Amino acid sequence: MTATADNTRVMHFSIRYLSRYLYDADVVDNINSLRVRPAANGRQHVDDFTVRLTPDVRLYRHEDYFGTEVVEFEVTRPHRELVIDARAHVTTQHQPQPAGTSWEELGAATYREIGAEFLAQTEDASGHALLTELRADLMTCATPLEALLLITELIPKRLEYRKGATFVDSPLSHVLDIQAGVCQDFVHLGLNLLRSSGIAARYVSGYLYVAGEQDAAELGAASVEVDTHAWIEALMPGGSDADPRWVGIDPTNAEMHYVLAFSLAHLNPNDFSALSEVDLAIQFAPND
Repeated sequence: MTATADNTRVMHFSIRYLSRYLYDADVVDNINSLRVRPAANGRQHVDDFTVRLTPDVRLYRHEDYFGTEVVEFEVTRPHRELVIDARAHVTTQHQPQPAGTSWEELGAATYREIGAEFLAQTEDASGHALLTELRADLMTCATPLEALLLITELIPKRLEYRKGATFVDSPLSHVLDIQAGVCQDFVHLGLNLLRSSGIAARYVSGYLYVAGEQDAAELGAASVEVDTHAWIEALMPGGSDADPRWVGIDPTNAEMHYVLAFSLAHLNPNDFSALSEVDLAIQFAPND
């Protein structure tokens, strides 16, 4: 970890994504796509990135609609094992919160242009008592930023984090009924609350680094396995002299995050289908 002249915390990490697929029989035509390159944005810079596959094949790269790099490949010769080894060096920098701005600024032409499609609800549960209550709580906030920060308090208070309580396609109404779920459910509820308040918001997929600063310092060059995760970025007005900018919040955890992909709602960042056994390890190592 280093610091800039203004004491902004800068973190340097090595990331390795290693996945091994074992098939029951020969696979002859294996066509897939992969989203494992960390995104580059205002707080995160990708210093280098490589992907190696076994069997060795040609890789094709393009950006999807939301700016995420997609790696596509096709294995046409018979194989019973596929290994994907992706590595990256990433630098992250803490971004200060924007100044609180007024609700009226959400109607500005610049804001509406940048956030237009991220204002549309991807799913709704209007009429649900809990959703109505939470929406009312947000509308008591004096500014959009205050409402955004309140999301990180409201959702953990009303929903229990419970693995296995929901599935990847569980509707928001079900999450509200059982008042439980995992990170993607917390995010879907947060997106609904923000968008219903006129705040543009997007679903973010990536990795959650769960080791604290002391743990990272003690580890040195050792690696730590991390979890895939989901959180929220909301578009905050920039005031009269600045453009709107995306601000991240996490209603599930308050740890360090590394962005892979953006979308309107849930998107499996490793858009990958396979048969039989799968071994997956995602590791971080702090660098000096």
